[in-house]
Amino acid sequence: MKDQASMREEAEAIAVRALGFIAADPELLPRFLAITGINANSIRRAAREPGFMAGVLQFILAHEPTLMRFAEETGTPPEAVGKAFKALPLGDDNHERSI
Repeated sequence: MKDQASMREEAEAIAVRALGFIAADPELLPRFLAITGINANSIRRAAREPGFMAGVLQFILAHEPTLMRFAEETGTPPEAVGKAFKALPLGDDNHERSI
């Protein structure tokens, strides 16, 4: 059984892959930026904010075709994305989430 620190580390790694996946897609990136209200020059700063990485995964999870494409292209099981979301700060249902 994994401890909480290793689960969080794995969740962060999935979120980083997801952010790279979004950033590399000319259709997803503008949609992500529009939904979040972040401009492209501010992503690095925003990524340090609590809840940002959970928001990245929430974006992936919100659209099944995007989730499935991310899973296929990165070799990440789709269910791992949901588990990663819950393991990140502000990624559980007990907190207000926004991306």
